[in-house]
Amino acid sequence: MINKYCLCFISFFFLFFFMLMNFIMLIYFVMNELVMFLEWEIISFNSMSFVMSILLDSISLSFMMFVFLISSSVIMYSKSYMSSELNLFRFIILVLLFVFSMILLIISPNIISIILGWDGLGLVSYCLVIYYQNVKSYNAGMLTILSNRIGDVMILLTIAWMVNYGSWNYIFYMNFMTNDFTMKVVSVMIILAAMTKSAQIPFSSWLPAAMAAPTPVSALVHSSTLVTAGIYLLIRFNNLLMETMFIKVLLLLSGLTMFMAGICANYEFDLKKIIALSTLSQLGLMMSILSMGYYELAYFHLLTHAMFKALLFMCAGKVIHLMNDNQDIRMMGGLSVYIPLTSLCLSISNLALCGIPFLAGFYSKDLILEVVSMSNLNFLVFYLYYVSTGLTMFYTIRLLMYLMVGDYNLLSIYNLFEEDYIMLNSMFILLFMSLVSGSGLSWMIFSYPFMIYLPFNLKMMVIYVSLIGLLMGIFISNMGIYSLNKFMSSYNLSFFFTLMWFMPGVSTYGLNYYFLNFGKKLLMNIDMGWSELYSGQGMFKIIKYYSMVNYIYQMNNFKIYLYSFILWIMIYIFMIMML
Repeated sequence: MINKYCLCFISFFFLFFFMLMNFIMLIYFVMNELVMFLEWEIISFNSMSFVMSILLDSISLSFMMFVFLISSSVIMYSKSYMSSELNLFRFIILVLLFVFSMILLIISPNIISIILGWDGLGLVSYCLVIYYQNVKSYNAGMLTILSNRIGDVMILLTIAWMVNYGSWNYIFYMNFMTNDFTMKVVSVMIILAAMTKSAQIPFSSWLPAAMAAPTPVSALVHSSTLVTAGIYLLIRFNNLLMETMFIKVLLLLSGLTMFMAGICANYEFDLKKIIALSTLSQLGLMMSILSMGYYELAYFHLLTHAMFKALLFMCAGKVIHLMNDNQDIRMMGGLSVYIPLTSLCLSISNLALCGIPFLAGFYSKDLILEVVSMSNLNFLVFYLYYVSTGLTMFYTIRLLMYLMVGDYNLLSIYNLFEEDYIMLNSMFILLFMSLVSGSGLSWMIFSYPFMIYLPFNLKMMVIYVSLIGLLMGIFISNMGIYSLNKFMSSYNLSFFFTLMWFMPGVSTYGLNYYFLNFGKKLLMNIDMGWSELYSGQGMFKIIKYYSMVNYIYQMNNFKIYLYSFILWIMIYIFMIMML
């Protein structure tokens, strides 16, 4: 039998090898401007054939390369992080299944094979979210899988609608479907499916709940697999989307998602949930720029974001390990003294998230905001973009101040052992990519460099909102207990912001309450009410009562005979009078 550590090494080796192979193919495809469409006939029976289609182009190859790179780093990291886990074998197999489902989704030009990958992601993510078997994980897993089922149903309906075209290879029909009513329906369904998988409002509540999974899984899910599947699907269907009116609604909802996640992250004290909400904010950014028609920019940000977000989660996992599995940032502080190399990775990935110049996030984020400044948009969307950028800086600096700069809050006992070099090696791979992937991808994705001319203040707007966010983050992290208690005066508003605009309540208890209450009323009125009265117990009581009355009649009592005689005489007289 394969040793569990041996399985980690084999998995890492193969995934890294596939990443290198994809990289070489990507360079070849980009240089020669190739697109390869492969069809593999699995079985042919009479006139019916089952065909597996594969689409290889620069988008699918570069995305696969990033998925393989991040998953290989995550598996190497898991070897140390999950070393005390008894079922490490099962965990690695689940992660590999997860990666395989994502790869199947990426290379599919066929809606049938897309649903195989899509559903595989949903099912394996459920298994991974409930990996630590407790009530909280179970509830989070159910919320995750049921939210994602809505998207699965939409894709199944898309399969049914596309029967009209005689084939499910959607890539063939992109050019002449645009004015067709069927394709308007298909595009709305695809948008809804992508909104559930990428956790846009009103389906956002499952994303922070999925933090119940082990941290290596969170690093994989939030960077390049589950949540990015919706964005990737919309990038593939981008020709169709511009024809539907629903795209304007998507722009508004994704902008609100970005704004809502930014505010919630500032109220949150759970380390993993802050990073999860930052993912939600970045997904809103990708989805909104995609709904404006700039799919290349969305794809560029998708890839750069994958690098530093995976690194951020890995650093968070290392910190949680050190803190004896405590995730509350108020109980941390002064980490840069104890774990300098992990603190370096954490700081750089956080600054890349903010879009600090010449890190990975800067190249995509700055370009997106400048394109938004050029676009003919209303003030609300413009406001949502820039305020959300400021909020990103706000919660990032707040997090860094709590973790690195703050005092030693010795409420949690530090595990003062040296830094784990297996974890650090996997983190350094992603650290390197977080530094260079932005500039490298900007050369590879765009065939010509963007040079955007704007008025001075509009060009500097990103700097302005970032500086305001920086100052706010420093002020909030230095607040004393007296200042924090001032929030109690606006308690209801704080409660509203903390709980993601009451979305988790609405999507769990809000949906269940009326049905459960209705069921209780049915139980009380029908099962324990009328049906009791007119079935078993009720019939027994009625028969018992009448038998008692009959028994009294048969006791030969003179009073009863006299009473009966008078009653019958009165009935007789009454009937004569009526006649």
